[in-house]
Amino acid sequence: MGDTPRTLLKWLCDRDRLPYRQFEKKFTETGIRLFGPDPSNPTLGETQFRRWTGGKLVTLPSPESCQILEAMWPGYTVEQLFGPPLEIDPQAPAFDLEERVRMTAREAHDGADATAASSISDNTIEELRDQVINLAQTYHRLSAVTAFDEADSLRLAIEDHRDRTQIPVQQQDLLILNGQTTALLAVAAFDLGYFSSARSFARTAALYGESSRFAPLQAFADGTLAYIAYHTGNKSEAVTKANHALSYGGLGDIAQHRLHAIQARAFAHLGDVSSAQQAMRLSEDGNRNRHDELHDVVGGEFGFSAERLAMSNSTTALLVGDTAQAEAYAQRALTLLVQKAPDDQSAHVRAGAAADLAQARLLADDVDGAAEALASVWEVPVEQRNTGIVLRAARIGRHLAQPRYHGAQVPRELRERIEDFTRVSPPYRLGPPLSLLAIEA
Repeated sequence: MGDTPRTLLKWLCDRDRLPYRQFEKKFTETGIRLFGPDPSNPTLGETQFRRWTGGKLVTLPSPESCQILEAMWPGYTVEQLFGPPLEIDPQAPAFDLEERVRMTAREAHDGADATAASSISDNTIEELRDQVINLAQTYHRLSAVTAFDEADSLRLAIEDHRDRTQIPVQQQDLLILNGQTTALLAVAAFDLGYFSSARSFARTAALYGESSRFAPLQAFADGTLAYIAYHTGNKSEAVTKANHALSYGGLGDIAQHRLHAIQARAFAHLGDVSSAQQAMRLSEDGNRNRHDELHDVVGGEFGFSAERLAMSNSTTALLVGDTAQAEAYAQRALTLLVQKAPDDQSAHVRAGAAADLAQARLLADDVDGAAEALASVWEVPVEQRNTGIVLRAARIGRHLAQPRYHGAQVPRELRERIEDFTRVSPPYRLGPPLSLLAIEA
């Protein structure tokens, strides 16, 4: 690729194939995502780009430009980006041939499909469907920023193909795929702390489900709206949305487990302990060999694994004040998780269950046990510290701030570590003020 890069920024641009025009496009789009379509957003000329990547800066650019660059490459500080390349890229996979082959196959297919002019091939729809399934099934391994970008690119591709066909069955298929990518955008926006945008994406996904008469998508979207509602203090709305999601026909067992778990949490936030306990029991109701085309066939982020169910119920048990039940659920989640292959293990589930376990132990006055449980939380990479993990950690920090712990060494050390953990997380660093308030409330 020519001369040896003088900066990490240049090295990353070469790795990600971002010459000036593509870099400037991504820089502008990231600025809009962070600050909105404001005319005062930072801009980037080609001369400035050459100076940034060539190691010719004397001082750092504006704070807004720095924030955009750190959002473009989560996990790197702006000082690292303008510094020399790292000897080993900590974010690069040890062997990326599979990704190279996948990208080349996609580019080759896109080129062939372009020759179809005003028509659309059924193979194109199958390719788009495979890409949606792949994103859903690998979501747990991605940062929320990366997942959002990939889902948005897919959304645009699907919409482009919808404009190119008038065949009803193809329109139907693409409508469903559009709804699925929008549902993933809702999840990613929530994970980044953009609750208002997540709500809008979820409503849009529900509309796609309604237009395509695809009930599993409607149910998934309503379930997402329910947990957004209770995270933003709309407790009654959360119960209403969860109940409505459960009213759809044609849902599989996995969808039922997910929605009853969300319903249980909604009841717990409302203070209805008996209904919350009943919903938790229903969430564990034995499988009845029911399946649907979203939660089972697509799966991944649309699924709801046994360990994720246990983690969710551990949080609900904490809300209703049953610490023994919360600890049992959290332990079950962690036990189930380690039985999976490493690539199938979710950092979100591990950290969420570990945080719930720590909270349960704190409520039993076991500070050392809580510190031990939190070891798994600290291991979560910065870019994967999503809303659910950060809010759980912040909740523990508030508990440790009680006067009874003042002056004690271990609680003080845990509070400081939680502050450091949340401060660099995407919801705290990139999220809007509402997200920040939710963390600090």
